[in-house]
Amino acid sequence: MKASRLAAVGTVAATAVLALSAPAFAHVSVQPEGAAAKGGYAVVNFKVPNERDNASTTQVEVNLPADHPLASVMPQPLDGWTVKVTKSKLDKPVTAHGEKIGEAVTKVTWTAAGKGIEPGFFQKFPLSIGALPEDTDELVFKAVQTYSDKEVVRWIEPQKEGAEEPENPAPVLALSAATEEGHHGSAVAEDASDTEKTAKDTTEAASSSDGGDTTARVLGVVGIAVGLAGVAYGVLAGRRRTTA
Repeated sequence: MKASRLAAVGTVAATAVLALSAPAFAHVSVQPEGAAAKGGYAVVNFKVPNERDNASTTQVEVNLPADHPLASVMPQPLDGWTVKVTKSKLDKPVTAHGEKIGEAVTKVTWTAAGKGIEPGFFQKFPLSIGALPEDTDELVFKAVQTYSDKEVVRWIEPQKEGAEEPENPAPVLALSAATEEGHHGSAVAEDASDTEKTAKDTTEAASSSDGGDTTARVLGVVGIAVGLAGVAYGVLAGRRRTTA
């Protein structure tokens, strides 16, 4: 009897340990490299894990938010993958750097040229995006993951406030507060100012160095002249003593 109870307790404990140690449910997510400040530009990585044991991920599609279109979207070349950027006309044109833009990138699709993301691995898909909107705290992307066995997983479900995480949540990029450095143009101007200051300091240092070198050369010439004069005087004095 006691042995049966001990066995039952052991089984329950083992089940609890396995439940607690089980890995968290992985899904497609997006994270910035550094900060993603409102009004600025950022490089973001879409992290795509392979959740299957018998198939590879062969295609990843990321749909950009239609309610906050981005004027600039540039993918980074990725070994083993081809990339297609899809542009569409905007219902409402956006203004960027004083120019109205009537179309923007609405979708980026990566297709594996080889094996893709094999079981037990993940892949990051980087994008440079901007200018980030200033009237929202986050951007919601919708991602579609296709496996080699033709299975399609749609990571498109929004996270509702106060509710549990959905089964297939859409990737969400949190935006930080706007900063002067974060705005495109302010950082450029600051860099230009720093470059100008560095050039000025270098010029002044060079001028100071040239002035010091010139002074040294003048003193050297004077020293040589004085030395030669002393030698000449000594020779003449010797001749006079010999003549006397």
